[in-house]
Amino acid sequence: MAHEFQVTIDSTAPHPLADWWAEALGWEREPTDEAFIRRMVDEGHAAESDTMRHDGQLVWTAGSAIRHPTGAAPRVLFQLVPEPKTVKNRVHLDVRVGAEHVAAEVERLTGRGATVLHHGRQGPYTWVTLADPEGNELCLT
Repeated sequence: MAHEFQVTIDSTAPHPLADWWAEALGWEREPTDEAFIRRMVDEGHAAESDTMRHDGQLVWTAGSAIRHPTGAAPRVLFQLVPEPKTVKNRVHLDVRVGAEHVAAEVERLTGRGATVLHHGRQGPYTWVTLADPEGNELCLT
């Protein structure tokens, strides 16, 4: 039996990091449902401290998600954790932009806070490993 999944990335600031990744991938942030959040607080299922304002919207403090505009890829959730990233990721995203676009994407993403970590090559294949603003790795191919 096949299962669906989402990718979850730990973050000390999930809402700004979701914004960064949505822009990096050309994806969209999932919309917030302020009425639902307000109802959960009003009914005692959540505390006011579980919420915050981000870009003028009421959101859950604990996380933010992005999705492919057509739904053709798994959802990516950015989850609040108290500690910053300290070691290399064991899992990362490989973002396929096309060999002719890698240099421009590296320039665009480093201009938005990414850091170049490594230029790799295996046979005819090349890639650039970057870190997002919180240090999570991704490869551009």
